[in-house]
Amino acid sequence: MNISKVDSDKLNAVLSVTLEKADYEERVSNSLKEYRKKARVDGFRPGKVPFGLITKLYRKPVLVEEVNKLVSESISKYLVEQKLHVLGDPLPNMEDAQRIDWDNDESFEFKFDLGLAPEMDLKVTSKDKFTYYKIQVDEDLIHKTIENYTQRLGEFIELDEAPLETDILRVNLKQLDAEGKVMEEGIQVEEATLSIQSAKDEAIKKELLKLVIDASMVIDLKKAYPSNAEIAGMLKITRDEAEALTGHFELTLKSVSRFKNAEVNQELFDKVFGSGEVKSEEEFRIKVVEQIEKSLVQDSEYRFRIDSKENLLKKAKLELPEAFLKRWLFAINEGKFTAEEIDKDFESFREDLKWQLIKDHLMKSNELEVSQDEIMQVAIETTRMQFAQYGMGHIEDEHLVQFAQRMLEKREDFNNMRARAVEDKVLAHIKASAKIDEKEVTTEKFNKLFEK
Repeated sequence: MNISKVDSDKLNAVLSVTLEKADYEERVSNSLKEYRKKARVDGFRPGKVPFGLITKLYRKPVLVEEVNKLVSESISKYLVEQKLHVLGDPLPNMEDAQRIDWDNDESFEFKFDLGLAPEMDLKVTSKDKFTYYKIQVDEDLIHKTIENYTQRLGEFIELDEAPLETDILRVNLKQLDAEGKVMEEGIQVEEATLSIQSAKDEAIKKELLKLVIDASMVIDLKKAYPSNAEIAGMLKITRDEAEALTGHFELTLKSVSRFKNAEVNQELFDKVFGSGEVKSEEEFRIKVVEQIEKSLVQDSEYRFRIDSKENLLKKAKLELPEAFLKRWLFAINEGKFTAEEIDKDFESFREDLKWQLIKDHLMKSNELEVSQDEIMQVAIETTRMQFAQYGMGHIEDEHLVQFAQRMLEKREDFNNMRARAVEDKVLAHIKASAKIDEKEVTTEKFNKLFEK
């Protein structure tokens, strides 16, 4: 067997693999012997089929399989031994590919295109300057955060008064005939729920707002609520039945539900931070500020990631074998995307790949590593944020650990958490090695950074 590499340029190479009969014959023979043990051929008992007949029947497909496996194994071993940093996977060379005669040839030559990773001599030193934005906690942000809690943890209350446009009504509905009389066999629903605000007809909205408890009105439901799905849910019928529905209904108001924000009291404190953790409005405010500061640090870190990526991409000036990578993307997606679609999204892929190469280089050149504990901490924080999104901000650490452990049992999730831990390690290295200019900004100015 002979393997050789010829560089086309700094980023592309052609790998040639030549096999002689001695390289593959033993593997083919052993595979055919295994076939003989299992083969079922008319006239012969299992395992007793003559080897010559097995060879005649199966040699060609076995030869193709074993040669391809040997080529694949040999290329993988060669790339490791030669310490070649390739991008994607080797692809069959289209120009130099020769037609193989599997029936008669005894030696085979295969050529593969390689996409080579660019050489890199990137270092982060004190000469590099990065900006780290510290976001100020202002009164408006504190007020909005507390208001958000009161809204999220509020509830609907039943009222015995005229409705407002934002209220939810509970009504009885009775279908009317052409003469305006209640149909005995028509649709009748008690305590149906409807929203005044969702009504599409302004005249009907005004009539609903005039109602008092137990008062009635005639309503064209299809005119007020044109959505068949909404009508179906209101009347407990199918969408097809809602679509075919005609005529009017008698609507009788039974109750008014109005959303009321939660009050800033002990009940709210317990719901937000856990029972007994906060005992006064002053303590609640302090906790809210701490929570905001922690959230703003996450926002600052996110911005720092973006700016670090952008700055190092400019500094590294990496070039990639773009034609090869587009061809590779098309091949591995097996027809899921057209060449035009790959071209359209290639810029994003290219920049992400460059950033990944930079992170790998900085990890290796600075002998950085991530531990299992660090990966676990990323998983715990991810789990904590997921719970917080649902208003569950006071989950015990032991429960977070259990959820994180289950998350890491999934290979895809583990790889994602490890990738985040690697990026955290790289960003920590940047902070320790470069000159960091801390800049205080308001929330408004910080948000404008994302408008560029």
